[in-house]
Amino acid sequence: MPEKYIVRLTAEEREHLTALVSKGKASAAKIRHAHVLLKADADGPNWTDAQIADAFSVHLSTVAGIRKRLVCQGLEAALNRQPQARPSRWPKLDGAGEARLLALSCSEPPPGQARWSLRLLADRVVELGIVASFSHESVRRTLKKTNCNPIYAKLG
Repeated sequence: MPEKYIVRLTAEEREHLTALVSKGKASAAKIRHAHVLLKADADGPNWTDAQIADAFSVHLSTVAGIRKRLVCQGLEAALNRQPQARPSRWPKLDGAGEARLLALSCSEPPPGQARWSLRLLADRVVELGIVASFSHESVRRTLKKTNCNPIYAKLG
């Protein structure tokens, strides 16, 4: 099946890709994409998608996607990964929720406790109705982002 997007590299682009491949200082994915583009060049080796996929151990759709991004969006888009349009998983706490969690962790611990534990904080966040469910690990990650973590202040 003939390729829908024909890759025609200019001399400048070919030099840039060759330098990128030979230096080896970029990410592995970027170097692999550069290799694919160099082999797909219609004015150069002009390999088929199947040959390129076999040579560089990538899927046929990867080769087709790289070709399409080069033709439609340019060289930089073909070399770099496209940023995610939306996160795979939305965070449970927004900024206000994180602030409430931090304020809660700085407050007095419940009666009978010397300090807040991660599990106690997770349970209290759910009790207060900030979120429907929240794990102690999520509490740890949220508090780790702040410079002030009162849970571990007395330990060391």
